[in-house]
Amino acid sequence: MTRADKCDMAGPMKTQIKICGLSSQASISAAAKAGANYIGLVHFEKSPRHVTIEQAVTLKQAVPDSVKTVLLLVNADAKTTGQAINILRPDVIQFHGSETPEWIKLVRDQGGIEVWKALGVRDKMTLAKSNRFEGVVDRLLFDAPAKALPGGTGTSFDWTLFDGYEHRIPWGLAGGLGIHNVRDAIKSLTPQLVDVSSGVESSPGVKDVDKIAAFCQAVRDA
Repeated sequence: MTRADKCDMAGPMKTQIKICGLSSQASISAAAKAGANYIGLVHFEKSPRHVTIEQAVTLKQAVPDSVKTVLLLVNADAKTTGQAINILRPDVIQFHGSETPEWIKLVRDQGGIEVWKALGVRDKMTLAKSNRFEGVVDRLLFDAPAKALPGGTGTSFDWTLFDGYEHRIPWGLAGGLGIHNVRDAIKSLTPQLVDVSSGVESSPGVKDVDKIAAFCQAVRDA
């Protein structure tokens, strides 16, 4: 049983919050103060939220013990992945590319680390195929389909695709979430976790501390 399984089977719980794409100590402090459970650091050079591993190490020092650090990787090679785990020591690795279940399981087993996989939801077939990650990942993140970037695009997907779908893996919702719609998302889908990035920004890659606070409050209100 995975760590996420244990958490989700412990009984009714509030929706957890992940604020992704943080790149300053001020935004990390704001996320922690607002009640975020996870903060995400993006190690992907094409992203406006990219941080180097060295920068990530410095940022992680600002993360309180009550908040977990998630490092996002996109199709990183074995060397990069290994260095990221050994140097940063994140609580979670989030794979956000076309990584296979076999590769993710290898990282999870050898790295002894919690792993998440993000999937872009195009249709019900995406959901059906997601079950191949059962027993491999600790959590799935259902996101909008990739565009120029694999995530953080501010776009959502058709939530009605979840109608009739039975989740077999602990999961979270991402893609186009913000203060304007996260309440509806929680009430209609009851995700175990919500993941926001561009929805709490003033411009691409620049987090707005007031929006972070308002988003976390909206989750609690829901």
